[in-house]
Amino acid sequence: MAMTKSTIILSALMTFLLFASGPAWAQAKETRPAAKAITGPDAVDNQLDNDQDEKPNLLDANLLKSWEDWKADIADRSGLSFGLDYNALGLAATDSLGDETSASGVFRLFGTWNMIGRGTKNTGGIVFKVEHRHAYTDVAPSEFGSELGYAGVINAVFSDQGWRATHLHWRQGFSDGRGVAYAGFLDVTDYVDVYALASPWTGFGNLAFENGSGTIGGMPDGAFGVMVGGFISGNIYAVSGIADANGDATDLTGELDSFLDDCETFKSLEIGWTSSQPELFLMNNIHVTFWQIDERSEAGTSDGWGVAFSASGTVGEDWTPFIRGGWAEDGGSLYQAALAVGFGYQPKGGSNMLGVGLHLSRPNESTFGADLEDQFTGEIFYKLQVSNNFEVTPSVQVLGNPAFSRDEDLIGLFGLRARMAF
Repeated sequence: MAMTKSTIILSALMTFLLFASGPAWAQAKETRPAAKAITGPDAVDNQLDNDQDEKPNLLDANLLKSWEDWKADIADRSGLSFGLDYNALGLAATDSLGDETSASGVFRLFGTWNMIGRGTKNTGGIVFKVEHRHAYTDVAPSEFGSELGYAGVINAVFSDQGWRATHLHWRQGFSDGRGVAYAGFLDVTDYVDVYALASPWTGFGNLAFENGSGTIGGMPDGAFGVMVGGFISGNIYAVSGIADANGDATDLTGELDSFLDDCETFKSLEIGWTSSQPELFLMNNIHVTFWQIDERSEAGTSDGWGVAFSASGTVGEDWTPFIRGGWAEDGGSLYQAALAVGFGYQPKGGSNMLGVGLHLSRPNESTFGADLEDQFTGEIFYKLQVSNNFEVTPSVQVLGNPAFSRDEDLIGLFGLRARMAF
């Protein structure tokens, strides 16, 4: 049942009051703005930081150094930081019920404009991201799973949506940078159940290895909402948010009307522990995420809820093993239950990354129907930093026992992803 407007407002106020009690928060020995620390690698603030870093690369070249220096000068003088990139993904399957190939590209313009509190830890400003997602083939990678008889999403972001505004919100730090609040059009995958390798742009491609391990239903990646989060102590953090469950980043005007008129929302609450605040998702991290979604009348999905968990850490200086999973009760999720294990390997001081993951899942009966067998998914990728601004990532996925393919027990999927940052 959908929440009333008064309930939504009350929930948002209670969430803010929980985190705004700054004096009760313990001082952390290490400090990093919560806007960067508690959000995932694809959050705009973190993406800008990563793109600005000098990275060891195959060609030992940074062809855009003067461009980067010019952008840095603008940021210093005005508070405006921005970046552009172009991403491409091509896939080829060993067998298919339909098309055996799929490819897509995405152009993105993203940035932040810090307008108040510059030079302090309580910075406030606008966060924006505009994208154009376009398919090169008849079927985009985001829809390719159905061609293979697979109950899942091969890559969620490489679609054929056209122009969309994924972000347009105000970001405000508070409590000496230990807390952050978002309000406006935002992407919940920036802060719900994220970890170091949860990026369809630079990490694992399959949604099975990303937010919720496929068990969180209806996560809007461009919707009107509010998020509040931060560090309760030096090592314990919490993040809570509410967003329109019918989010449509291609139509912001209609999206706001939908939120106000239908009041069908997605809610989440995450509690976690980290051994290092500045490197929350790169060091030892354990968290539990609770979520609930209302019935969506237009989409025809029932309400639902569930829980996801994640544990990841650093072994030595090179290895990042993880174990993740979740359980769902309806809500339009892909899987009723799932478990993922794997690791990332990145040599110290290097930029290349190897990722290996194995995922076991039980398709959600309320989404796909009954009598479907369990699936397993394997993925291996290697991200190669060719130059400071250009990377390529070959990958192999193995889809075991695809739920809707009665003829094939095993399908191989070969991919090549590229990203050029400006």
